[in-house]
Amino acid sequence: MASDVKLAGSSALLSFRAENVRSFRDEFVLSMVATTLAEPEARHPVAWREGGAKVDVLPVAGLFGANASGKSNVLRAMDDMRSFVVSSFRRGSPTGGMPQRPFRLDQASSEKPSRFEIDLVLDGIRHQYGFAIDRAHVIDEWAVRFPKGRPVTLFSREDMDVSLGSSERARGRSIIELLRPNALFLSTAASANHPQLLPLYSWFERCLLLAEARSRDRRQLLTTKMLNDPHHGPKVLEFLREADLGIQGASTGEMDPEFRDRLERAVRILFEEDSDAPEPHFEEPFIAQLQHRGAHGNVDFDIDEESLGTLVWLGMVGPVIKTLSEGSVLLADELDASLHPILVAHLISLFQDPETNPGQAQLIFNSHDTSIMGDATVGRIEGRSEHRLVGRDQLWFTEKANDGATRLYPLSDLAPRKDEAIERRYLAGRYGATPIVSRSRLGTMARELAHGHKEG
Repeated sequence: MASDVKLAGSSALLSFRAENVRSFRDEFVLSMVATTLAEPEARHPVAWREGGAKVDVLPVAGLFGANASGKSNVLRAMDDMRSFVVSSFRRGSPTGGMPQRPFRLDQASSEKPSRFEIDLVLDGIRHQYGFAIDRAHVIDEWAVRFPKGRPVTLFSREDMDVSLGSSERARGRSIIELLRPNALFLSTAASANHPQLLPLYSWFERCLLLAEARSRDRRQLLTTKMLNDPHHGPKVLEFLREADLGIQGASTGEMDPEFRDRLERAVRILFEEDSDAPEPHFEEPFIAQLQHRGAHGNVDFDIDEESLGTLVWLGMVGPVIKTLSEGSVLLADELDASLHPILVAHLISLFQDPETNPGQAQLIFNSHDTSIMGDATVGRIEGRSEHRLVGRDQLWFTEKANDGATRLYPLSDLAPRKDEAIERRYLAGRYGATPIVSRSRLGTMARELAHGHKEG
């Protein structure tokens, strides 16, 4: 099973690129390789081939832009790729198509393929993997590795025609017999425990985690489970206390068995005509209460009595600790939502600092908190007074064109000076990626509304 694979050695995301995905019509690239603008502390050296020099990889990337400009879609496109890899074989219908999400604001793009490609270091060896799909099937797919600096093909595919690399060819031929037009070869190979491809599949399955509002309940449950785990519990409790929320512990509850049976029967009735619908199960526990420090001991609070900020922090602590301990990649949508700026700065610094991030984990987030960009955050975190919290080559912008297509570009393309007041210049519109708002027009509208109210 993929979950049993041990990912030893150095691993890191180098870049992700995609085309015709969600709000992106054209190809975009998010690079995590350090440039000459990188802060010294943000250069995390990673071995990428046998006996070769290391490559400096960035531990953090921050995405900024106006509302609805496509910031979240960068993260969701990465999660889309993960979902195709993990689920296309084991969950896909043999007669079904592919859940493609192309750019939909022009007819030509909605009928074109979507492409995904990832460049990463896995167990100290660079790998490249990618595929193209449309609504019906996988168009092409490939995987190469660079053990000694030169590419070695693991496999390449065009439609159902698969060319195998030189190793494990017998196992590869058996996988071809299982392959479907709407299933990725990598996903199919994992089901057959292909030794060369299983680590790549396992990276997608275990090392790429999207933290967004829709997953908050599951992330809160993860934190609670880790809090009650002897190995992780003390560290989780330390994180919870760090936020000064007064949390001392958490407990879970189980769903009433009779209510669970009734709920499962209701779901079966709703999906009785869908032969591909998963069998419903509601076995997961849920967070019942949080314990808070009181004057005379701990006091239990139901989860619906907690503030949104407390619940957001509870949902972040587990994934952050898991990511740091496993050296994986955390995709954080709206990192600053309902969190104090000092807490956000603290989370980012945990990934930036090699001492708190020895496993070379990576954080990719989007935010509207522009103080992350500027000197206002420098010096907040002890020991970082001479560096920016987020370096000049760790800032990215999303901007939506008049036709609705998103463009992603790095601040480093604009050649910012080392002493540049980035936050102030961004808010002044010098880098783009800010909302176009007419204050005079808004004022006129407000006055018209007020005048109409008086007349009424």
